[in-house]
Amino acid sequence: MYSFSTCWNSHRHTDGRAMLREIRELGFDHAELSHGTRVGLVPGILAAVEAGEIRISSLHNFCPLPLGVNRAAPNLYQFSDERPRERELAIKHTLKTLDFAARVRALVVVLHVGSVDMKNYTDKLLDLAGRGERESAKYQKLSAEFIRQRDAKKGEFFRRTVDALKQLLPEAETRGLRLGIENRQALEELPVDADFEFLFREIPSPHLVYWHDTGHAQIKENLGFLKHAAHLESLRGRLAGFHIHDVQFPGHDHCAPGTGMIDFAALKPMVKPEPIKVFELSPSLSAEEAAKGIANLKQRWE
Repeated sequence: MYSFSTCWNSHRHTDGRAMLREIRELGFDHAELSHGTRVGLVPGILAAVEAGEIRISSLHNFCPLPLGVNRAAPNLYQFSDERPRERELAIKHTLKTLDFAARVRALVVVLHVGSVDMKNYTDKLLDLAGRGERESAKYQKLSAEFIRQRDAKKGEFFRRTVDALKQLLPEAETRGLRLGIENRQALEELPVDADFEFLFREIPSPHLVYWHDTGHAQIKENLGFLKHAAHLESLRGRLAGFHIHDVQFPGHDHCAPGTGMIDFAALKPMVKPEPIKVFELSPSLSAEEAAKGIANLKQRWE
C-alpha cells in the first residue's frame, strides 16, 4: 500500500475534503492524516471517507490537533515528561487520536514517544557535520559527551514512556489499531535506536510495531550514530510502515526521493508488500516535484 501524508497540503486547506481530493489527484487512494490536522478539517475528512473517495491508511499523533493549536505539534505533550500533568495530557490526546483513527478506519497510529531532558546536541553536531568537521576531534569529543550524558539520564524517561505505552495498548487493541513507534532524527529523542529491540521484548504485543522514517535514519547515519540499512534490517520483523522522504546532507529532510542522498535501492530487500509506504514530503514541494519523487521511489522499489 502506498499512501501520502497530508503534511504536504493541510496548511493550504480549510476544507478536509478538498485536502484529500488534492492527494487523490496525485494518484493515491490512501492518505495519512498528519500531526498538522486541525479540528476544522475533520468534517470534510469524514465526508470524504464516508463517500468512499479515499481511504485513511494511518494517523500521526496528535490528530486532530488539540483545540487552540494550529500548527503541527507532535511533541506538544510527551509520555516521557517528568511532570505528571504533561504525561496525562499526552495520554488524553493520544486517546482522542485513537478514537478518530477508529472512526476513519485507519490501521496504524504513528507516535513520537518522548525524549531525554537534556541540552540539544543534535543541532550542534549537524552544524559541525555540515562544515565538514565530522572527523574532527571537536566532533568526536562532543559525540562522546552526548552519549555519556544521554545514557546516564535516559532510564527514567524511557521507563515513563514504556508505562504510557502499556496503558495505551489495550485501548489500541479494542479499536483494532496498531501503535507505530517511529524512529526519530533528534539524538535526544526516544527510543534510542539501540533500544528498539528491548522495547519490543518488554512489550511483545503485536499491536506495538515499528515505523521506519527513511529521512530520520539517514540523518542519524550522516551523524555517525546509525547504519541505515542495517537498522531497518534488524527491525523488519516488527515493521508496519514507512515515512518516505529524502535527505540533503547533513540534515535537510522531507525532500522528494531522488533529490537527496538516500540509497533507496539498498533498502529494497527490506521492503515487503505488507508495510504501509507513506510519502511524507515538504509543503514547499510543488505537485510536479512531488509526483517526480514518487515516480523515482517506485522505480527503485517495484
